[in-house]
Amino acid sequence: MVFKLVLGILLSFFLNLAEADRPVDELVAVCASCHGVDGNSFSSAFPNLAGQGENYLLKQLKDIRRGERIIPTMAGLLDNFSDRELGTIAAYYGSKERQMGFAKARFVALGEAIYKSGIGRKKIASCSSCHSPAGRGNDLARFPALAGQWEEYTLAQLKAFQKGERKNDGDSQMMRGVVKDLTEIEMEAVASYIRGLR
Repeated sequence: MVFKLVLGILLSFFLNLAEADRPVDELVAVCASCHGVDGNSFSSAFPNLAGQGENYLLKQLKDIRRGERIIPTMAGLLDNFSDRELGTIAAYYGSKERQMGFAKARFVALGEAIYKSGIGRKKIASCSSCHSPAGRGNDLARFPALAGQWEEYTLAQLKAFQKGERKNDGDSQMMRGVVKDLTEIEMEAVASYIRGLR
């Protein structure tokens, strides 16, 4: 009996050691090479994480780790992170300030119209209804902040949802439904508008 008790205590101790959190700078070092130390990436190939909603970002990290969101460059990178460590990463980047960009002038009118009002004749809802008029998102609902995101990244995500290559928008398939009837020009315009949104 005493042996089992001691064994249980030792096992609990070593399991807690195995789950001990690593320092935040060690955790984000893995992310920083692509997404920047402050969450503002140096390349449009990688999304800005700065200012992203903590709940949304945590969901994305877990989806990537589980293979529910396929990002080849991140394959296996999150396998050795606990849920708590992923939460620390999400909180860290969520607390940083995103650097804003600029929309292309030729896309502002169309992009703004789609973002703010949708496209009634196609029954496409406005982006602002979920992502907020200023593009700050709705973190409780896990709708991402969009303002200042790289145009190329946003366009790639819209296309991935449209083609069914990205499917982690839940059972409602909300994003897949919204983008299915958007044209290439409409997606380019809204992605450009989002880049300059403040």
